[in-house]
Amino acid sequence: MSDFEAVVARVADRVTPDAAERERLQAAVAALTDRVRDAVDDLPVDADVVQVGSTARGTWLADDRDIDLFVRFPPDLDRADLERYGLDVGRAALPDGREEYAEHPYVTGEVQGFDVDLVPCYDVADATEIQSAVDRTPFHDAYLQERLDETLARDVRLFKAFLTGIGAYGSDLRTRGFSGYLSELLVLEYGGFEPLLRAASDWHPPVRLDPEDHGTATFDDPLVVIDPTDPERNVAAVCAAENVARLQHYARDFLADPREDPFVPSDPAPLDADAVRAHLDRRGTTPVAVVFETPDLVDDQLYPQLRKSLDGIAGELDRRGFAPLRSATFADDRAVLLVELAVSELASVARHAGPPVHVRDHATGFYDAYADRDVYGPFLDGDRYVVEREREFTTPADLLGSDAIFDVALGAQVETALESEYDLLVGDAVAGLADDFGVELARYFDPVP
Repeated sequence: MSDFEAVVARVADRVTPDAAERERLQAAVAALTDRVRDAVDDLPVDADVVQVGSTARGTWLADDRDIDLFVRFPPDLDRADLERYGLDVGRAALPDGREEYAEHPYVTGEVQGFDVDLVPCYDVADATEIQSAVDRTPFHDAYLQERLDETLARDVRLFKAFLTGIGAYGSDLRTRGFSGYLSELLVLEYGGFEPLLRAASDWHPPVRLDPEDHGTATFDDPLVVIDPTDPERNVAAVCAAENVARLQHYARDFLADPREDPFVPSDPAPLDADAVRAHLDRRGTTPVAVVFETPDLVDDQLYPQLRKSLDGIAGELDRRGFAPLRSATFADDRAVLLVELAVSELASVARHAGPPVHVRDHATGFYDAYADRDVYGPFLDGDRYVVEREREFTTPADLLGSDAIFDVALGAQVETALESEYDLLVGDAVAGLADDFGVELARYFDPVP
């Protein structure tokens, strides 16, 4: 047995649910299904219930106990009625559950130690006829159940564990990684875990895979996997280029040195304030952090807004000449937009070059605009008019502490939070974030692929 085979055998044994867990799952699904059917019988419309997701296909990881039950309603049912009936069934089957909202509301709760999502959808004839994004999920389940045998299911679990260990598993908008469905399609496409890793290690994005040879839609994404049940959809659309590259890096690393570490997620030891200051002293940079109360949003709404706001602030600091090196955002009760800068202070004047003198109309306009203003110039540098004018902001604190912060592209709720109140930390003051964000700062100052 090779080192690769020995490692994956041990990992497969660890991440495969044992017989007792499978029996508990089956009992929980049976009990929950009975409750759902009883609740459906009380409705004025017909509906059925179907189990979907990894626990339906036998590809879930040990102790990752999620049950997804979909209640399918007639496609001609009014959307408001679907939502109302779906919640009625959910509340009846999961009386201690709570309402969540994706494209429409659903109920989530717990049954016999398993987390449960009870989701209403339309019982459409084909995935191309969906009325709600969740309508295609039963088609995904049917497609994979027909094609995944026990060996491939084992390799799906290996791949999911590998992605989890390297931090690339999950299609939520915080992670922007590989979904469970995408993971299963990739294992199926390449015929197993090892051939998938070997293929991924040689990918040259953009990579396009079309399992059913639909050959229709085009997508501008680093990884394109055409949904076999819906040719107009890229299953990998949410997967960030960074996570595609992360898979490539760790695939090469693991194939060269098979070991169990990549399958085990781990956090670095948190940094304290002194350690943060030591990193800053060594780097000689100036960090700035905009800190505010985290908007009351689910992660899939929050993190796109945080990233948009971070990009807006970092971009403005760059345009103003403060030379950002790197940036990061993280959130708990408070949210942080952190930008590390190479330039802490700029001269009080900035050079502004105009057009060549021979471009008469533009050159004359430039000259006249500055001739009577309090600037240095206009003067000639080669064949161009140039002025040196007073800089609006000479430090990042001047910029970010002013109303100019609201001139950049910010997420809507982030902007509202900043309008209410925010703290601006500059230089060593950023070390104070270590009390709440020591792990995040450890990742920042000791980055890995």
